[in-house]
Amino acid sequence: MDCMKVCVVTSGAARLPECDVALFGFDKLGAVDYESELSGKSEKFEEVARLSRAAGCGVVCGCITSSRGAVRKSAAAACSGKLLGISDMCRVFGDEKYKSGASLGLYMLGGCKAGVLIENDIYFPECMRSLAACGCSLVLFLSEGLRPVHSVLMRAYAYLYGVPVIGCAGRTALFAETSGGLATSNLPLTLFETSRVPCWRTVTSRMRGAAEDDAADF
Repeated sequence: MDCMKVCVVTSGAARLPECDVALFGFDKLGAVDYESELSGKSEKFEEVARLSRAAGCGVVCGCITSSRGAVRKSAAAACSGKLLGISDMCRVFGDEKYKSGASLGLYMLGGCKAGVLIENDIYFPECMRSLAACGCSLVLFLSEGLRPVHSVLMRAYAYLYGVPVIGCAGRTALFAETSGGLATSNLPLTLFETSRVPCWRTVTSRMRGAAEDDAADF
């Protein structure tokens, strides 16, 4: 099917409706310590994997990860009962307590290629451009709080790069369509529908140079 359903859960642990991808804010997992996860003292990442199996969909959860004093804003991604990976916010401003991550998140979720942007990453067009160039059908955005500029950037990116952007920012769910439209919701659970088929458009250009008649002595 061309239609893809994305459920955004901004608060609470409500039962998920039938969907292809579920996006949770930072409240669900909260703080996650890597050493506790590895030693078995906590199983928060395993919780995400189990949820993806039980709900039959891809799951992405925001969280605050820590490892030997390094604190990062992160997102855990899982599908079909398997933890696919942990992505970190790549851009950190000077006065923030967080450490930057190494790369953007890119996962196969619910049968489509989805990218993940975390908080500050939304301010850097090259992040969205990279995910679009990788063939994403969807970009998921996570932020602990909503700022007015978030919706502006989401709309601009979805329109310019032809990739829908669905976000969970604080208690608000957002959906930026490739047409430039924007939908928002303050409900604890919101279901958005978008297309799996990437939006392509043929663009031609004209240039000077690189003459067709090359000199014979090249």
